[in-house]
This record gives sequence, C-alpha cells and structure tokens, in this order.
Amino acid sequence: MLIEKLAAGVVQVKTPIGPRYVKPSFLQRVYLIWMFRNFPILPHAVLSRHEQDLIDRMCSEQRFASIAFVEGMEEAPVIGTVEHRPPVAVSAAQRAVVSEPSPIVPAEMRQRP
Repeated sequence: MLIEKLAAGVVQVKTPIGPRYVKPSFLQRVYLIWMFRNFPILPHAVLSRHEQDLIDRMCSEQRFASIAFVEGMEEAPVIGTVEHRPPVAVSAAQRAVVSEPSPIVPAEMRQRP
C-alpha cells in the first residue's frame, strides 16, 4: 500500500461543498505520507504553518478537483484526509448582539457566580 501511495496517492480535502482531491507531486507525496503516518484524518487547524501552507497551495493550484470530474481518481490511494473548514468571520455587530443579555432570561440566570 505504501508503494501505491508513493506512486499515485492523492490527498482528500473535506470542504463545505464536499470532498475534493489533490494530486501532489512525488516529493509532496513523500512528505504527506510522513505527515499522515499516525492519523488518517487531520483537521486543518492542527497542522503546522508549513503544512497548512502546503495544503492551501496545493488546493489553489489546478490539481484541486472533485471526484466526479476526475477520471480514474476513485482508484487512486488516499494518503490522508484534511478537514478544511474556513474560519467563521464574526462581525463587531454580531459580537455585540451575542454579548448583550437577553430580556427573556431572568436576572438571576444572567448573574455569574
């Protein structure tokens, strides 16, 4: 299985619009096999800055595609899966609304111990 991953492995990236597959170069496959040596699925947030940059760079290149559009990709061995969820941006107005106490909640429940 290791030889197949080195020869033709892909990385699955879970996105909000569905799984996408990246076909890394040979040297990237070597590094990614090492990166996924202990865990088959890693959240994007736990990767080092270098690893995040590598995944982001591969995703932004032309090799980033869904399985439906890539012939033969379903037979390619998956080196690992990255759960890539973009950070949720919260505006200042949303933070203000969240931090204000609700008038429906009794005063006793709003007090902190």
